[in-house]
Amino acid sequence: MTTPAPLPPPSPSSPARGRRRAPSRIERAAGRAAALQRPRVLLALLLLLALTCVLLLDGYLRAEVGGDQRVRTGASASDVPDEVLDGGPILTFRGGQATTVSVPDKTIALTFDDGPNPTWTPQVLEILEKYEVPGTFFLVGSMVSRYPDIVEDLVEQGNEVGIHTFTHVDLSYQSDARVTREIEQTQLALAGAAGITTTLFRAPYSSETDAIDNYSWPVYEKLGEDGYTSVFVDTDSDDWKRPGVSDIVEWATPEDDEGASVLFHDAGGERSQTIEALPKYIEKMKAKGYTFTTISGVMAEQQPSDAPAVQASGSGGGELQAAHHRATGVTLFEGKALIAAVAVAEWTVPALSIGLVIVGVAVMGRFGMMLVLARRHYRRRNRRRFSWGPPVTGPVSVIVPAYNEKECIAGTLRSLARSTHPIEIIVVDDGSTDGTAGIAASLDLPNVRVVRQANAGKPAALNNGVRHARYDIVVMMDGDTVFEPDTVRHLVQPFADPGVGAVAGNAKVGNRRTLIGAWQHIEYVMGFNLDRRMYDLLRCMPTIPGAIGAFRREAVTQAGGMSDDTLAEDTDITIALHRAGWRVVYQEHARAWTEAPGSLKQLWSQRYRWSYGTMQALWKHRRSLTDKGPSGRFGRIGMPLVVLFQVVTPVFAPLIDVFTVYSMIFVDFRAALLAWLAVLGVQLVCAAYAFRLDRERYRYLLMMPLQQLAYRQMMYLVLIHSCVTALTGGRLRWQKLKRTGEVGTPAGTAGTG
Repeated sequence: MTTPAPLPPPSPSSPARGRRRAPSRIERAAGRAAALQRPRVLLALLLLLALTCVLLLDGYLRAEVGGDQRVRTGASASDVPDEVLDGGPILTFRGGQATTVSVPDKTIALTFDDGPNPTWTPQVLEILEKYEVPGTFFLVGSMVSRYPDIVEDLVEQGNEVGIHTFTHVDLSYQSDARVTREIEQTQLALAGAAGITTTLFRAPYSSETDAIDNYSWPVYEKLGEDGYTSVFVDTDSDDWKRPGVSDIVEWATPEDDEGASVLFHDAGGERSQTIEALPKYIEKMKAKGYTFTTISGVMAEQQPSDAPAVQASGSGGGELQAAHHRATGVTLFEGKALIAAVAVAEWTVPALSIGLVIVGVAVMGRFGMMLVLARRHYRRRNRRRFSWGPPVTGPVSVIVPAYNEKECIAGTLRSLARSTHPIEIIVVDDGSTDGTAGIAASLDLPNVRVVRQANAGKPAALNNGVRHARYDIVVMMDGDTVFEPDTVRHLVQPFADPGVGAVAGNAKVGNRRTLIGAWQHIEYVMGFNLDRRMYDLLRCMPTIPGAIGAFRREAVTQAGGMSDDTLAEDTDITIALHRAGWRVVYQEHARAWTEAPGSLKQLWSQRYRWSYGTMQALWKHRRSLTDKGPSGRFGRIGMPLVVLFQVVTPVFAPLIDVFTVYSMIFVDFRAALLAWLAVLGVQLVCAAYAFRLDRERYRYLLMMPLQQLAYRQMMYLVLIHSCVTALTGGRLRWQKLKRTGEVGTPAGTAGTG
């Protein structure tokens, strides 16, 4: 090993009393960072909101909103005028009066429903172009927004389009607002796809006029008042039934040379029979002397002689069908925005599906790895023949950095005074303003020294403590933490192995009676300690907890001491020790009881600092990936695992929950719920095993489902917030949490192993 590097110089002494101290560089940076935190929180929330909106849009486009598949049949038509029920297939409301228009003899108006479809619609267009036959396509808005290029080709070819609602629902069941929304959204989709709007409309499940009833009639009246022409059919090919090509052709043929509005489908199912029947039908009707036109063409032929001519209109891009109008202004802009949003959704959802499969496999693999390795670790460390070497009995130095810890410092020092291992206690008061140093000195406990320094942060306080330490092994803890009598003795035993440079202890949540405390208790036992067993066995422990850790003084000085380069000085020093060739181990029997944050605000603040500091430490030591030899083990194994399990998968984990909700609403509620329960079951198994290893009470696991629904989401947002801060180059200060001093050594645990 190399010669130990000196620790950073001591902090400057406190300024003279009464003199106003200018803000330090750290404090100025902290002030600037605090001003930037709220926008970053909002940005993190907006990112998650944007993803949620994309998923909702995709679900809506798939026409599964509310699962409304109702179709009304057998309703009375007593309110519908007889001339409408018995009239032609084209219904208009010119002058406010319902009027029907029939197709002239020897004329066919080919209409197609339910498109566009990327497989069948292009084939239909190819056939129509080959035979120089126009068609009128009644399009579903959600499909238009998903396949805008097909609609653009369809219109440029000279075909006509109409509205078939946005989600293909029976409008007779819908409110006036829903009907308006279905029409307007389809118009926006057409504007975005082809730059047009249309006045033609056909309702789903209502192909012929005899389908109009008392419930749907008000819909047609309202649309007629708004200028829409409702289009029905005279002859239905029933191609959706797939009866065979010959039957489709026969059923689509009108009788006695009559004209007809004929219905085919270019979407909504498997349409190979339609594709095969359509050219045969066109050839048959042309052979019988029929001509083909659009719905607008029919209306132009049948309009009264004194009515203004219905002509195609166009501007800039060529001629338009009479039913089409150029989309301009806000409509065109909103239509383009809709198409763009749908394109994002169409790309995002499949990509998410693939990504989440990978994340899901990684998460489940992690659970399996933790269970297997944690069990192996437990059996190896607790077998009778296991020994670190000769017992470590020499005195050690315990460093307690403290900043405004008046509520906790007395309990912390009294717990240390009961230690069964010889220790000296060094309290480093980091410029406290609440009398922390005075309380520590007034306790008059043996082997306690109080070292005062100007406020410089936790890393500086720890370095100062190391400089004042008399012994070769130093134990570091927080000022709000309580040790059991045997904690130090257990913690220092691994130093019997000369290759061990540091030891991580077992941090426990002391204030677990509250809901937030119980959630953190589950997290500490399952996440932190089960993880440490795994990392210990792999010899790539990423973090020695600040609440309880022991270090060989030589190793600390060799690594350059505690650094203030990051907010996670514990992770920083741990990785530095690995890179210096020291071994870092986990000692499960060395327990420390710490006071976890008691409010969501404090919890957010603490975890934000942890996650952001971890990212800083990983970035600082990124060159460990190329380290060679034994000291490169962390870079080869630990770094990828930490990045994968503590950054990447947690960042994408909220997407799993969002995608689960998406699947419940839009795909299959039962299957999605069962999948979620299965994952929860796996987590419960892992948690139960972790509780068994730590000899914890299982009753806390009853809160785990609620933890998964609420607490876990907050932790995800914290991590996303940290990622945003890292990407935007923000900096944070070491935050002080409000303490109550309620944590003590639980009864019955003193002296247990």
